[in-house]
Parts: sequence; structure tokens; C-alpha cells
Amino acid sequence: MFSDQNLYHYSLLSLFLIGPPTFIACQFLTAPYGKHRRSGWGPTISPPLAWFLMESPTLWLTLILFPFGKNHNNPLSLILISPYLFHYTNRTIIYPLKLYFNSKGGSPASGFPKFGEDYPRKRKAVIPFLY
Repeated sequence: MFSDQNLYHYSLLSLFLIGPPTFIACQFLTAPYGKHRRSGWGPTISPPLAWFLMESPTLWLTLILFPFGKNHNNPLSLILISPYLFHYTNRTIIYPLKLYFNSKGGSPASGFPKFGEDYPRKRKAVIPFLY
């Protein structure tokens, strides 16, 4: 049966199970992006596409799962999720489009998106949806 508690429980369990192998693997492997980029690691894709793939699960899963929550009709829930969705719409769709149209043939990114990476340094102090 689908419930908020079951989703939370299994999500947390999956993170606990994947954490130790990921930590151990990161001790021996160097991620192939940025200054560590090298051939032979896998396919390369454009930075805007990599950014879109990295950020899209957060937006799409929220849009898919929120209507199934027990408080999805609560006005307060809708008010609280609105800035979140606005932010991730910018981060998932608008920023990669700006990156694509403003890039001058940048270097390709690794075919494996950089999950968990942050915005470029110049944007850290700026509220993302006002940029």
C-alpha cells in the first residue's frame, strides 16, 4: 500500500544501503568531469544536457508524488511547495536553456551526470530564481 511513511522508509533504507558502497568506490575512483575529464570513461554529453539530467529527477518526482500525499489539497502545502517548484523549474529547465544558448562550444561533460553538484561559484550568493 502506498503511503507517505512507506515512501520515506524505503527511500531512507535505499540511501543507507547505497551509501557504504558509494563511499568505498569514491576512495578508489576519480570522477571523470571537470579537470579530471579523460577519454575512455564513457559517453560525453553537452553540459546543458548533463545539467538537465542531473536536476530533472527532483522536479519530476515531486510533480508525480506530491498529488499522492495525504495533504496534497491543503492550501498551506500548496503554498510551501510553490517556491520549491518555481526554484526547480528554473534549475531544471531555464538554467540549462540559458547555458545552451549562451555557451560558445564548451567542452563536453561526462555522460554520467554530476549528481549533487552545486551552481557555479558566481551564482552561489544570488537567489536562483532572481538571476
